[in-house]
Amino acid sequence: MHHYYLLGRSGLRVSRLALGTMNFGVGGFHAAYGRTAEQAEPIFRRYVESGGNFVDTADFYTAGESERILGRLIAAAGVRDRLVLTSKFTNTVDPTDPNAGGNGRKHMIRALEASLRRLGTDHLDLYLLHTWDRITPVEEVVRTFDDLVRAGKIRYAGLSDVPAWYAARAQSYAEAHALTPMVTVQLPYSLIARGIEPEYLPMAQALGMGITAWSPIGGGLLTGKYRRGEGGLTGEGRLADSAAKDADWKVIDALGRVAGELGRSMAQVAVNWVVNRPGVASAVIGASSVGQLDDNLAALDFELPGSLRQLLDEAGELSLVPPYAMFTPRYQSWIVSPGLGIGDKPAGYAPPVFNGA
Repeated sequence: MHHYYLLGRSGLRVSRLALGTMNFGVGGFHAAYGRTAEQAEPIFRRYVESGGNFVDTADFYTAGESERILGRLIAAAGVRDRLVLTSKFTNTVDPTDPNAGGNGRKHMIRALEASLRRLGTDHLDLYLLHTWDRITPVEEVVRTFDDLVRAGKIRYAGLSDVPAWYAARAQSYAEAHALTPMVTVQLPYSLIARGIEPEYLPMAQALGMGITAWSPIGGGLLTGKYRRGEGGLTGEGRLADSAAKDADWKVIDALGRVAGELGRSMAQVAVNWVVNRPGVASAVIGASSVGQLDDNLAALDFELPGSLRQLLDEAGELSLVPPYAMFTPRYQSWIVSPGLGIGDKPAGYAPPVFNGA
């Protein structure tokens, strides 16, 4: 059964597992592990048939081929209205033109119009700034998002891979001027990439932005298909011959133990851990086959027992540095005595709305 959460502080209901389509197509930067339209079709169809409604792409993926393939698949299946169709902009489409990339209004509008043409639709349900370009004023981005919503070209706005202060500034500016709010921040998050925890998670919860986690299986490292080798990782996949840190192997070993005890795949446990973290609305899963997609979708079919969750938490626990180390219970006890029983209400998502309920 598919589960849905509201995305951030909005009324938009999205699947807790989003379908990432970075590998739909065989062109451009992502060509090495891409899938043809014929190979992508059964993956897309299975996701939709499972009840999934949150589909993620970007104009940069496979040099625009991902959007074109996705547009044809959506049209053929007749499911445009039921999908939360998401794309992203920032990366250049013409290296000779300084305004053909970045997050300025000129490129932002041109990029959206091009994405709409490739996807064969007149609007996007969610449009994301793909990456911080370090120079465009956040106020310009937020006002352009608002203009696009008012024009009916997009329904919701969000951010991806930006500094936490930038996301906070965007949301605060939108709130102060009654402009379109940011409903999500898309960030890398997994058992081996937990750097967003000290700053982004509390920021998103406080400001009403649901975290959309990408690479919840650590680029494939958390699937169990790689082993230690003298020259690096061994196994079949794009990470072969690359290196893994000792801290990563500590997590992988713990993940393998938990997966064995539960009779689940390591990927399922890794995804389950991510989607049940505070502040996470959805995790973006990619797949190179229907079988791989089915394995990932089954990550919602079980609960991690508290003892096993603790094992995973501790295996990949961050070593906090000041000032973040000062926000732990140990230091907070110097501020207010624990014996006074002072606390805040729990933050996070409400129980999911079930498909067909």
